[in-house]
Amino acid sequence: MTNQALFAIGIFLVTYAFIISEKLHRTIVAMCGGILMVLFGIVSQEQAIHHIDFNTLGLLIGMMILVTVTAKTGVFKYVAIRAAKLAKGKPVRILVYLSIITAVASAFLDNVTTVLLIVPVTFSIARQLELNPIPFLISEIIASNAGGTATLIGDPPNIMIGSSVPELDFMAFLVNLSPVIVIIMALTILCLVFIYRKQLHTSPELSARIMQLNERDEITDSVLLKKSLTVMALTIVGFMLHGALHLESATIALTGAFLLLLITGEHYLEEAISKVEWNTIFFFIGLFVLVSGLVETGVIAKLASQAIQLTGGDSLKTSLLILWMSAIASAFVDNIPFVATMIPMIKEMGALGITNLEPLWWSLALGACLGGNGTLIGASANVIVAGLAAKEGHHIGFVSFMKVAFPLMIMSIVVSHLYVYLRYFIW
Repeated sequence: MTNQALFAIGIFLVTYAFIISEKLHRTIVAMCGGILMVLFGIVSQEQAIHHIDFNTLGLLIGMMILVTVTAKTGVFKYVAIRAAKLAKGKPVRILVYLSIITAVASAFLDNVTTVLLIVPVTFSIARQLELNPIPFLISEIIASNAGGTATLIGDPPNIMIGSSVPELDFMAFLVNLSPVIVIIMALTILCLVFIYRKQLHTSPELSARIMQLNERDEITDSVLLKKSLTVMALTIVGFMLHGALHLESATIALTGAFLLLLITGEHYLEEAISKVEWNTIFFFIGLFVLVSGLVETGVIAKLASQAIQLTGGDSLKTSLLILWMSAIASAFVDNIPFVATMIPMIKEMGALGITNLEPLWWSLALGACLGGNGTLIGASANVIVAGLAAKEGHHIGFVSFMKVAFPLMIMSIVVSHLYVYLRYFIW
């Protein structure tokens, strides 16, 4: 291993140690780690820029603008009260309902968009019932990553795999991944209810007060609501048709955002731009550059190559190894650069003699997407929710999140392990 590779590993480990310790803001730490990769010559500035996933950043910014303008209509408060009333004001039921809504929405939007829509709803409900929103937020993070695994458009790794393997279309993802996700979600919700059951209590008076509210009173601007929902619907259709349209998700999200600003007037522009979570955007930039050091020095490729060699080319062993390796790696390293490294590796294995690569692709999708639930920095949705929570004065700690989420992530991978084994090698 070269000195540059050792430097890259050292910078990476020290940066992550500071992120986990939470002694400094994670955005400052991640950006400093990325800058060190450039200052030490591990990657050039051009290479660093090349590794920044502008599609992810554009998607985040576009959806943040859309959500900010849509929020002016009061529609999120409407949804909050409606959901709480359907649950009869009972916190446990609310957690279950919001988790299911988040999972389903994440399958047909992307998980980042979904949490941007659901989290404001959650804060409103928690305030009404005088509850700590953290159990709901953590449940939604986990549900968003699990639900996003079920379809081609639900999570960035799936989009990358689908674009690299044309025969794996929208229906192929739905048919192959949604059955196991339904099982995983059912088990996960049961576990979350058990974990948080003691915190999910409110007074009968607060529940009764919720039932007396009229959700229609919350809609403050019906004209803006119609415009916002129309543009949001067009954006969602765009996401579903992105392959046929040959457009990236960032282009669709930014088109939707600025189309909405165009038809509503420029007076919304300044507020919409100011409400973008710039801390989160720069955190991702730092992470992308940080990981680029491992990619450019060959560390990630070497790890993946050696792991695959351990299986001796056996399809079952390779599938299960990819599943577990992807899950553990994606919990600590952003899954986008990891998947970008694994895709050519799996294609190369096909050239070397493994005739049926399909189980390997599904294992990569399950491991990378579900593995993002392992830590607070494992997936885009996790970081977004943590940032939104911090703005509301609620801190989601790295370790406290991991205590709940990591065991649930391991459970989901165990279920996926059994699913891959039974579906593709037994039945």
